[in-house]
Amino acid sequence: MKLHHVQVSMPQGQEAEARRFYAQALGLHEVDKPEALAGRGGCWFRAYDGDAIVAEIHLGVEEPFLPARKAHPGLVCDSLAELEAAAHRIKSGGFEVSWAERESFEGYIRFHARDGFGNRIEIMAPSTSPNAPDSEVHDNQ
Repeated sequence: MKLHHVQVSMPQGQEAEARRFYAQALGLHEVDKPEALAGRGGCWFRAYDGDAIVAEIHLGVEEPFLPARKAHPGLVCDSLAELEAAAHRIKSGGFEVSWAERESFEGYIRFHARDGFGNRIEIMAPSTSPNAPDSEVHDNQ
């Protein structure tokens, strides 16, 4: 068995905000929803390694909407440099980034972010990855 995707809730009619975080700040690629599901609203995003799909997040409309404050998808970067770049992009996009639990997951360096709806996203990289920068970005904002 393999994980195909993770679904995250969003408010109705807020696809532009979903794209601002998941495509622009996070760097995922938006993909078309199947025709049978397109009328429900929301949008889908993927990460690729070459031609292989390595992560998929579906944003689905939920009414009434409540953000996931604790539950979250966890995405893995290949290097600490890639992790730092992701944090910088997200923070530059005006989204919350927290390094409060930076070293609390053995073997990984990580941060948590919040999308424009308040949903939690975890982004991590192996702590032994090559090209580890001495970051200036890891604050608790």
